[in-house]
Amino acid sequence: MQPGELKPILTALVLPPTGPLLLALLGLLIAARRRTAGLALAALGIVVALALGSHGVARLLARGLLPQVAPAQAGALREVQAIVVLGAGVWVAPPEYGTAQPNEAALVRLRYAARLARQTGKPLAFAGGVGWGAMDGAETEGSVSRRMLQEDYGLQVRWLDDRSRDTEENATRMAELAGRDGVRRIALVTDAIHMPRAAAAFRRAGFEVVPAPTDFPRPEHNPVLEWLPSTPGLAACRHVIREWLGSLVARATH
Repeated sequence: MQPGELKPILTALVLPPTGPLLLALLGLLIAARRRTAGLALAALGIVVALALGSHGVARLLARGLLPQVAPAQAGALREVQAIVVLGAGVWVAPPEYGTAQPNEAALVRLRYAARLARQTGKPLAFAGGVGWGAMDGAETEGSVSRRMLQEDYGLQVRWLDDRSRDTEENATRMAELAGRDGVRRIALVTDAIHMPRAAAAFRRAGFEVVPAPTDFPRPEHNPVLEWLPSTPGLAACRHVIREWLGSLVARATH
């Protein structure tokens, strides 16, 4: 097993709901000997698990833990040499299509990148291979996304990285590919939560980055539902915490 293959496993153990539930389980084990302390720890784990299933909490965490990014400005986009969009995963075998497709998060990024490409006339680049946690034999994000952009938007991808497995590799591989053609100033397309870490990685790889974020954290429900646990709320909290932890690791290792 390569070290990178441990990343999705460790992440799954730390992030909600597993992390807080493991804390609650530890509390119950401790309660066998120290009842008060153990039950208090178990209660804390349950409360944290419930809180980290709320979309409202996800937005609070995003504002408190991550640098804030603004939408791209038209003037800045006119100065870039390429639009680089990052992958986010694939649906391996959707029966209605018959071939692998970009997942929901990837589709949001690809749609916005296609919009920017049409508005600016700048060439497209895509970065994404097969992630560390992907199924064996999965089609690369690069080939899936290139096919979708061609078939659904009539757009060609000029630079395609279909080998990278994470954000750092996205940046270094794209520097090798687009760098050969003198591309240095790029518009980088990914979701707003991922953007701070992604932009930092591409700057370390030698690019001048104009952030072009999409999918900003925003209210999705009425004020009551926004603060109740939900599947989208849990996913949003996981995403924010994952990016925060990834940023900490990146700062410690670079």
